[in-house]
Amino acid sequence: MNTTEIFLIAMLLIFSVPYLIWRLGKTDYYAPLVVVQIITGILMGPGVLGAMFPAYYQFVFNPAVIQSLNGIAWWAVMLFVMIAGIELDLFKAWQYRRESGVTAGLALGLPLIFGSCVALGLLRFDGWVGPQALEWQFVMGIGMACAVTALPILILLMEKLGILRQPLGQRILRYASLDDIAIWGILAVILLDWHRVGRQFGFLIGFAIATVLYRRLMERLEERDRWYVALIWLAACAFGADWAGLHFMVGAFLAGAVMDAHWFNQEKMDELRHHVLLVVMPVFFLSTGLRTNWNVGGVAVFVAAAALLVASVAGKLAGIHLAGKVLGWKAGEATIVGWLLQTKALIMIIFVNILLDKGIITSEAFTAMLLMAVASTMLTVPMVHPRLARARELLAKSG
Repeated sequence: MNTTEIFLIAMLLIFSVPYLIWRLGKTDYYAPLVVVQIITGILMGPGVLGAMFPAYYQFVFNPAVIQSLNGIAWWAVMLFVMIAGIELDLFKAWQYRRESGVTAGLALGLPLIFGSCVALGLLRFDGWVGPQALEWQFVMGIGMACAVTALPILILLMEKLGILRQPLGQRILRYASLDDIAIWGILAVILLDWHRVGRQFGFLIGFAIATVLYRRLMERLEERDRWYVALIWLAACAFGADWAGLHFMVGAFLAGAVMDAHWFNQEKMDELRHHVLLVVMPVFFLSTGLRTNWNVGGVAVFVAAAALLVASVAGKLAGIHLAGKVLGWKAGEATIVGWLLQTKALIMIIFVNILLDKGIITSEAFTAMLLMAVASTMLTVPMVHPRLARARELLAKSG
């Protein structure tokens, strides 16, 4: 077979296998299609499919096919991250700055501390720290991975739960938006390369100037032109960030963060996010699964993933409960908010992909964090749904 035919076999697997598992297995309550696609990517990677059927794995996922898949995956994730940046509602966060700042700060700070403690433990063992990492970069990277909230997936889950447009849902979006900004800012610090610091600061200065000009241009354009110009802006920012050594996904986030959501029709933006998830993001999930590795031993990877999961969940819930006490929330509210902010899949996977690309973590650490992201996201709806139902029942009785 030629490369095109093998590529199409890979695409057939990427789109058919997770869909059949999700539809026939009726997994939507515990694992939405997005989560099933991530799990399928892991199963189709070298650690599972590659170990069971090495000849078939090497035939389908040969270097030429992987290179083609990676190109699609890069563009898919850049689009997705740009949309996440556009959806940040900084005006609302500023309007409710005390509540948002306290909650977002504690929701980020405690899991960061808990995750950093796990990372300090991993430093004592071989096989986790990447070849290009300083110890503080590894510890901070692992800690931030435990603190991440996946804003786009959070939106999807709150739509499913019917609270996205309600006051509670809008509050949670504000908290997640502030955390997103902090996460990408800290990532930029982690990635700061002192050998290329002049180039990186040059990019940031150039980006600031270009942003002023870009915003003036976008305000004068009709909406139909804004969509196309936004893609040009995305490619330019991603290139500039990667050229400077910050990684193209940092540029993609910056490209979206400086755009105003009101420039675009909200329904069309929602459709674009759904279409990106449907059409191209499954390729990113597969390419992510191809990077998993179990060389330090499957048991060790699962132990590390479990420790990271405990640190992430405990840290997030502790931070939100503390915020609830400071701000005087109603009983039970902190638990609902804490579990919803625990959603990690996609943004955390993007985050750790960058750490792996930059040599800050190994593929074994990447695998452990990938498992943690999947587990934490799968817990969200089962933990939140019954609590929301009880809260609505109590509200109905009191009314």
